[in-house]
Amino acid sequence: MHIYNSKTRQKEKFVPLEKNKVKIYVCGPTVYDDAHLGHARSSIAFDLLRRVLKADGYEVAFVKNYTDIDDKILKKMSQSGKSLGEITSYYIDRYESDMNAINVSLPDITPKATESIDKIITYIQELIEKEFAYILEDGVYFDTSKDKEYLSISHMNIDDARARVDSNKDKKDSKDFVLWKFTKDNDEVSYKASFGDGRPGWHIECSVMIDEHLAYKDKEYQIDIHGGGADLLFPHHENEASQSRCHSGVNLAKYWMHNGFVQINNEKMSKSLGNSFFLKDSLETLDGEILRYYLLSTHYRANFNYSLDDLKISKKRLDKLYRLKKKIAVKSGSSTNKKFKSKFLKALKDDLNISKALSFIDEMINDTNQHLDSNPKDKALKKETFSNLEFISEVLGIGLIDENLYFQLGIDKELKQKVESLIEQRSEAKKQKDFEKADKIRDELTVLNISIQDTPAGTVWEGESE
Repeated sequence: MHIYNSKTRQKEKFVPLEKNKVKIYVCGPTVYDDAHLGHARSSIAFDLLRRVLKADGYEVAFVKNYTDIDDKILKKMSQSGKSLGEITSYYIDRYESDMNAINVSLPDITPKATESIDKIITYIQELIEKEFAYILEDGVYFDTSKDKEYLSISHMNIDDARARVDSNKDKKDSKDFVLWKFTKDNDEVSYKASFGDGRPGWHIECSVMIDEHLAYKDKEYQIDIHGGGADLLFPHHENEASQSRCHSGVNLAKYWMHNGFVQINNEKMSKSLGNSFFLKDSLETLDGEILRYYLLSTHYRANFNYSLDDLKISKKRLDKLYRLKKKIAVKSGSSTNKKFKSKFLKALKDDLNISKALSFIDEMINDTNQHLDSNPKDKALKKETFSNLEFISEVLGIGLIDENLYFQLGIDKELKQKVESLIEQRSEAKKQKDFEKADKIRDELTVLNISIQDTPAGTVWEGESE
């Protein structure tokens, strides 16, 4: 396995800290609103990583947090009149529903920042005692000058780093960042701490949750892989790495992985632009698996440009997989073709080279179709193909829908009812040997862009694929 390490800016051979075990932490959402396409892209990228590692024989511990205390959440509380718990629970449920819709497996642990407040306070107190943090009038700050390796993750220019951090003229250095924000008497959300009542800064939350739920205590790194969107590289991941290194005396992660941005029709994804910002908007018109395949089809490190034209092309490619699934018409397998499995997995072990992996799927589909066109009763090939498709589903999280239902996606409820009624009438006409009526019903279905196929198990139908 080789992965691109953002810290070293090069592809490296993956060597886990412990044999056959991998510990991964991915930064999760701040739960004050619905998930957007950027969340979906990142979730799918690291879900793929997890699946590939498992397929390669690793035992994977996967943790993804929820930031459930943040200024954006407090603003939502003020606007809505709802409590912190009401808002965050609501959006966590919606987030998990959206992730389920795009076949993203739930993490092994999903810690919340508010569940770690006591440990965050202790962690900050220890940084103060070790003189890595200092107290000002508005909060506790991390002293970046005490970390000689600061900016080694992001490679950010010092002047740029200073410009991108919130200003406070009293800080020792403008690039120093807040660990704990002091609150006023009338603040609705505040926690008691020996150094002053308040609430945690964003960066400290992840360091503490990693230390609490995932970190090795006896190795040169706390975890194997830390992941997230490219927008988190600085300041979030840089600051996480710095405070963790100073607190524990060892580096946070051996490998840092970042997925690219999402654009919509070559524009930055943005609510203000009115483009399709939320994942729920796409799921209103698309099945989650079709969206997953589309978002999966571009390499995770590349920026992704979402467009309806590209989406249609992507779906036609997925259609071919389901067409083969329908063609083999078997429900059990033998064993996966060793050559295909090896090539497919080797491609994905090369920094998740999805383009090459998908090309091997296309090749397998084409070769199998050609063989079955000549030898339609080759049961051994059909069973092997079933196993190939099962392996693809396991690793890519696609191909999970019943093949007949797949080709009915996008057909509205009213039309489905009409089609099923006509098919039932046609079946009855055939029983009565009224073949003229049966043919007229078939013609009526054709006008509705519905094709039917009579099988030993009954009549199956599908809508016209766009």
